[in-house]
Amino acid sequence: MIPFISLLKKEIDIKIEQIECSEISMIKKSLDASRILVDVFNQLKAFIISYNFRDEEEEIYFFKETKPRLCSRLIFYRKVYNIEMNRPIGVEKQREYLCELLNDINKYNGKRLDFIRYYRSGSSHLDGFYFLRDKKDIEQYLETFYYEFDPQFSTNCDFKVAKILANDMLSAYLMHEIELLNDNRFKTSSFGFPATKKTWMGSKAELQEQIFSWDSAGTFGDVPLTQLYDYIQNVFNIQLDSNLSRTFGDLKIRNTPTPFLDKLKDALLRRMGRK
Repeated sequence: MIPFISLLKKEIDIKIEQIECSEISMIKKSLDASRILVDVFNQLKAFIISYNFRDEEEEIYFFKETKPRLCSRLIFYRKVYNIEMNRPIGVEKQREYLCELLNDINKYNGKRLDFIRYYRSGSSHLDGFYFLRDKKDIEQYLETFYYEFDPQFSTNCDFKVAKILANDMLSAYLMHEIELLNDNRFKTSSFGFPATKKTWMGSKAELQEQIFSWDSAGTFGDVPLTQLYDYIQNVFNIQLDSNLSRTFGDLKIRNTPTPFLDKLKDALLRRMGRK
């Protein structure tokens, strides 16, 4: 069992790290990660159903440690996907939304303090009831994914452990997002428009051309170029060259000075039927 699971874990870690390091939105990251984890989870299920555990100790370890740690990552990314899909517009509404989700996690944990203390303390005297198959307790067992009712691949509490571990990751994620909103409060209030995150699908050069045009026209009023530059990077989920002088110099020496603005103009004229 150990060689198979180690290989599976290594495969997951590589793929998830690639996703996390990519320059895509959190919605896309969480969706891609969920798909990978579902596939791996199904591989693990097929393996365990056909595997005979050496003894109860090995079975308990799998359902107490191995399976919950994998399942927790799937729960986490699924939840993040839903969080970001339903995230409202506006700093204050986002903060209220994220704080409410954090409170929900605290309420969930508060109702399960006895079990959480049992698990976190490293206790083992109830492991046979919690983490061996064929010892179903209906009240415990109902707290699970709908497809987890396979008695060959589930116990009373393996999903509960996975949910606790997922909540740990979600709490950290939510607190980080709340901190980002707090850090950006001054910037967003001075700019006067909402801090919504959308992934820029064009090239970096196109966005830089746009930013310099906005700054040149004073589109956002008396806002320093450096602040506008930082804010646009945050809103559009992109990392641009921090050397503004060099960036502007590169724009100036192009054969066609404003290709992106020209493209936008042409696209709008076509939509108007004037080209």
